Amino acid sequence: MQTKRSIRRKSSAVTIDEVARLAGVSPMTVSRVINGHGSVRDSTRERVQRAIQQLDYTPNLAASSLATAQATRIALIYSNPSTAYLSELLIGALRAAARTAAQLVIDTWADHDAAAEQAAARALARTVSGVILPPPLCESLLVETELAAAGVPVVAIGWGAEGLDMPRVRIDDFEAALEIVRHVIGFGHTRIACILGDPNQIASRRRQEGFEAALAQAGIALDPALVRQGYFTYRSGLDAAEYLLSLPQPPTAIVAANDDMAAAVVSVAHRRGLDVPRDLSVVGFDDSSAATTVWPELTTVRQPIAAMADAALEVLLRLLRQREGEPRRAEDVVLAHELIVRGSVAAPRRPAAG
Repeated sequence: MQTKRSIRRKSSAVTIDEVARLAGVSPMTVSRVINGHGSVRDSTRERVQRAIQQLDYTPNLAASSLATAQATRIALIYSNPSTAYLSELLIGALRAAARTAAQLVIDTWADHDAAAEQAAARALARTVSGVILPPPLCESLLVETELAAAGVPVVAIGWGAEGLDMPRVRIDDFEAALEIVRHVIGFGHTRIACILGDPNQIASRRRQEGFEAALAQAGIALDPALVRQGYFTYRSGLDAAEYLLSLPQPPTAIVAANDDMAAAVVSVAHRRGLDVPRDLSVVGFDDSSAATTVWPELTTVRQPIAAMADAALEVLLRLLRQREGEPRRAEDVVLAHELIVRGSVAAPRRPAAG
């Protein structure tokens, strides 16, 4: 009799988390198996059932409550080098989590190689029911494939990995870049340089395409010497600006693919005794805090980063609340950008008379 009571206490102490860890899946997947939903792979269902039997797990009301709570446990994984971008991202994610009562888990995967990212994704899949990936992780095919194999839905802030039809929240980077370069051209600039973003990100390529399209539409020939590679970091902006402003014929305007790099350009210009914007016009992208911590404040494109994070969490919750068996629609949410005009652009100085 004593033995039976002991066994009963042991089985009631087993949680859905323990079953999930043993089976190597998320708590949500365990819940789906328990409730007989049909969207779980047969091999995964068998692993979960073996774990349930091995642990002598018996679902009850308390366990169901726990599973419900885990259904809104959302991870936001970050590896972007821009602290200004991170600040806006967190504001939006935390605001959405407070409004929806979702449990938000925030982690950084900085300096992870491919193997470390894969291992981290596998471990993450066991503890959360959905993941939000901002750039550059949103374009990691390895991470997204690993999470998909575990049945964990992912929403990208940005374009997402090429080759995958996944939900995403973004702006139209091409149109945004086109608009701000047209703004610069409108002041009479024809010698315009561009500092590109990280070459591994789709947004960088789309912004470059917008820059080139604006020049072509204005009949301005693209000078390859005026295009420099950046990586969305302040340091890469410094290096690119030093090169561009050392040219025999330096540009009269520089378009940077984000505000951190544009702020670096302003710093280099000041150090060289150049007046911004009379000697050099500078524009950025994002309208992060970096745009208003330099003088003059930057003309830039406002990418609603906080609103994008907020929207991404809403998209993810809609996915989690879908009835099992319903096809998951890969939403492509495009939020509006805005040209923010400040004091960093002016007409180029006319050459001095000879």
